[in-house]
Amino acid sequence: MKTSVSTYSFLPLREKGMSLTQCAEKVKEMGFDAIEITTLPSQCDREYEARTMRDVCERLNLPVANYTVSADFLNIKDGGSLSDEIERIKKEIDIAEILGAPGLRHDAATWGYRKNQHGFRGFDNVLPILAEGCRAVTEYAAEKNIKTMVENHGYFAQDSDRVEKLVNTVARDNFGLLVDMGNFLCVDESPVEAVSRTAPYAFHVHAKDFHIKSGSGPSPGGGFFPSRGGNFLRGAIIGHGEVPVKQCLRILKAAGYDGYISIEFEGMEDTLAALSIGLDNLKRYIWELEA
Repeated sequence: MKTSVSTYSFLPLREKGMSLTQCAEKVKEMGFDAIEITTLPSQCDREYEARTMRDVCERLNLPVANYTVSADFLNIKDGGSLSDEIERIKKEIDIAEILGAPGLRHDAATWGYRKNQHGFRGFDNVLPILAEGCRAVTEYAAEKNIKTMVENHGYFAQDSDRVEKLVNTVARDNFGLLVDMGNFLCVDESPVEAVSRTAPYAFHVHAKDFHIKSGSGPSPGGGFFPSRGGNFLRGAIIGHGEVPVKQCLRILKAAGYDGYISIEFEGMEDTLAALSIGLDNLKRYIWELEA
């Protein structure tokens, strides 16, 4: 296994003016093996930005481990259709190709159907729609030798049994999962049990940690957000929270996963300090597993 970090982790610094080039330089300086790039800004010339990032990463000898974008095959923006969303994601695959990324992660759906749309709400009811969108995207990506994946993300398509069912319904070798070991807590699912279920489908992995407070108590206030069942979560430095990160890595290794592990940090601590500590812990966990 090798280490990576999502540029999403740098969001507080990006909001203060850090460029993607500076982000990549910092990732290399900190000692990560690769970088995972999240959606390029829509207001720029995205193809030019992608070529620039590819050149920067090649200069730094920093592989692009994955390209991560948003998507929603149920709640299409601006009154668009499923085919519109499919075509939009195909354009993101073109960006992934320019970046030299071997894979693209997109969402399947967030929050289920909005109240003013359809009467049915269950995951199985809309599974054919999700599978149609994912299948069309991954077939296009396969022509470019790029794998596609959904992440356990967005509350609706987040449970381990749901994303497993989606992968097996799409039924394409080119389609799998980005397994985020922390995100299962957002739907109140044990990371150990969920990673055990999803590890065989992993194309990419996020190491993420959380502090957890029971929903039976009072709200802890700022910095925390609710899980689907009403527990309280706050992003943590890898190794500081309650996600059994090393155990999840052991499960993935036993399932044959030997790819990149991207830290995705969204806590309250200083970004660079948090990533430095998290990287040290992640490297140690990997070393202990492989020693």
